[in-house]
Amino acid sequence: MYAITIREPGDPDVLEWTEVADPRPGPGEVLLEVAASAANRADLLQRQGHYPPPPGASEIIGLECSGTIAELGEGVEGWTVGDEVCALLSGGGYAEKVVVPAGQLLPVPSEIDLLTAAALPEVACTVWANVVMHAKLTEGEVLLVHGGAGGIGTHAIQVGKALGATVAVTAGSADRLESCRQLGADITINYKDEDFVEVLRKETGGANVILDNMGASYLGRNVDALAADGRLVIIGMQGGVKGELNVATLLGKRASVFAAGLRFRPLEQKAAIVADVRERLWPLVSDGLVKPIVGQVVPMAEAASAHRVLEEGSVFGKVLLAAKS
Repeated sequence: MYAITIREPGDPDVLEWTEVADPRPGPGEVLLEVAASAANRADLLQRQGHYPPPPGASEIIGLECSGTIAELGEGVEGWTVGDEVCALLSGGGYAEKVVVPAGQLLPVPSEIDLLTAAALPEVACTVWANVVMHAKLTEGEVLLVHGGAGGIGTHAIQVGKALGATVAVTAGSADRLESCRQLGADITINYKDEDFVEVLRKETGGANVILDNMGASYLGRNVDALAADGRLVIIGMQGGVKGELNVATLLGKRASVFAAGLRFRPLEQKAAIVADVRERLWPLVSDGLVKPIVGQVVPMAEAASAHRVLEEGSVFGKVLLAAKS
């Protein structure tokens, strides 16, 4: 098969479309013929040499894909060769074929085509695991989403609205904020010239749940923006890894700070998340209440251009990589 390989850590030009050995499914795994994958910020870090895959995972970049089941490994039940699926991966998505544990498969939702389904697994599992399963966002609460125009953000807006929350977002331009409003965001904040803490306090009194991709640079202000009993969930480090936390403020609000990745979780945890997504989120997707937002599709062989687009920060929603033109 062909796959994207990394010649050496560096800029997008180090990504090459190269012939590599076909993967084979082991017990409990399936082999997929990949229709599409998606570019995620974690992929940029891996390309730069900063985010190696978990032990035993494919060295090929790619944390999600859509495709067709080509082969079942020993002991796999509930799936059939020819089924159209999308999958959460630990690696390997930037390729014509990939092996995935059966517990990380999801059926392609009704009304979603196979290519577009590649935009769902990583954002769906990330948002659902953190905002719903952990932070337990409920109807009537306030959700603040940083980076509302990205893949995670566009999905989180819709999930928040589907659950009956008031959704606030940050983004860096009027156009991107308007697009967030069209998805359902109630409060839009331009982080370049507005203080999200002041806006949240004025509009709502504070956020019950904050989904944060920035990390250190927003830590203190995020805690300030929380309402009483608020939950801050950190899923990224775009703003650095070390920040100062005012414990007195945290205690005074009875607030909590939680940080969680997805890629390095044990298989059983990923399977539990995927199962919950299938049971509770997939009906919302099938009903059109939560839709995959695709900003651009490029051929997988041109993954370097997808990485450039993601680094520029100009795309709204996901960037997909089509395995076949």
